[in-house]
Amino acid sequence: MNTYTIYDEFITLGKLLKEAAIIETGGAAKHFLATNDVLYNGEFENRRGKKLFDGDVLEFPGFGLKINIVAATAEEIAEHQAELDEEARVKAIVKKINAANKKTETRQKSAANNKEQYFKRKTSKPKFPGSK
Repeated sequence: MNTYTIYDEFITLGKLLKEAAIIETGGAAKHFLATNDVLYNGEFENRRGKKLFDGDVLEFPGFGLKINIVAATAEEIAEHQAELDEEARVKAIVKKINAANKKTETRQKSAANNKEQYFKRKTSKPKFPGSK
């Protein structure tokens, strides 16, 4: 039997399917549950929003898979929160760097475009109506 640790009070069935890599996207949960048998504590379940709590058991007879839901300890929750904080910190840094790069690229493109327009005006001949 496999175990899945939850860090909150509960997790929805659709989210668990995605996080356990049974499905690729959250949108695929509805189709998966419609086409496959899923047993929740021994009873058939097909609602992707079904809340799963500590001690619940999911079975997938077609895959020969059984998942036991367990609550995280205080230490595991602290580690998980530290990982989430670090991930958020890195995302903020990347976002800041990308914004700075975008401003630089925009300035460079704008300067190049202005220079192009200047020389285009200087070198182009005036066009008169009816001329080719």
